[in-house]
Amino acid sequence: YASTKSEVFMRIAGDLIQAGHRALVFSQFTSHLALIRAELDRAGIGYQYLDGATPAAERLESVERFNKGRTPLFLISLKAGGTGLNLTGADYVVHLDPWWNPAVEDQASDRAYRIGQTRPVTIYRLIAAGTIEEKILRLHASKKTMADALLEGTDMASRLGREEILELLAAASAAD
Repeated sequence: YASTKSEVFMRIAGDLIQAGHRALVFSQFTSHLALIRAELDRAGIGYQYLDGATPAAERLESVERFNKGRTPLFLISLKAGGTGLNLTGADYVVHLDPWWNPAVEDQASDRAYRIGQTRPVTIYRLIAAGTIEEKILRLHASKKTMADALLEGTDMASRLGREEILELLAAASAAD
């Protein structure tokens, strides 16, 4: 069963592959990755796959195969691929769904920005209109604004109202 999002992804993947690019593809749901894998298999498109159940030795082999250019796509569950991987073979990153904590997505995207990356990296975030995914993106923006304000020492944090602060804290605790 193909969703609109998987159809859009397949179109993007086809365009990237045709242009000689390689991409990391992240989802927090292994079930979503399974649907994408089925679509890629039907289309005859090669890929590497990594989730939390992937044994360490197989994980290293998959990373090496991808970085050496043997496959154009690397499908990775967000939590399994968020840290500790050097995937500079990619010049594109596709997030199939947003995670509540934008830092988790940023860590995943950073897999393509490691030492040794010689090309610019482009990031796609596939968001379904009219869904909770839009609310998650608004939450990302709020968290980023607040974090930037606190890190820059501006008075943005002091301008937030009590309700805004409580909403941000509630959203942050719900994500944990």
